[in-house]
Amino acid sequence: MSYAIIEAAGKQIWVEPGRFYDLDLMPVEPYQKISLKRVLLIRDDKLVKIGRPWIQGACVKATILRHLRASKLTVYKMRPKKKTRRKQGHRQELTRIMVNAIMHSAPLNRSIIIQN
Repeated sequence: MSYAIIEAAGKQIWVEPGRFYDLDLMPVEPYQKISLKRVLLIRDDKLVKIGRPWIQGACVKATILRHLRASKLTVYKMRPKKKTRRKQGHRQELTRIMVNAIMHSAPLNRSIIIQN
């Protein structure tokens, strides 16, 4: 099982090849290929490479699938004993990406070997 932890849209996300993820809106057209270079950790079978803060020469190849909106979030504020009430809704704009591959150019030497 190979996976990576990347930093994208201000969040750290655990990604695996062949799966899709929803990130905050990215200014990229659908069906374009992107590479995310802020890779914090890579695990490939029994080897783990940890970056300080990022791994040099590593990237995650992905494809933009579509732009969408999250489900509606309702914000309701009221002050007790007053007739003040405020109801507001919010829908976050999202970008759905499909992770194609996790690439690392340098060999995973000096890595941590996990023994089960």
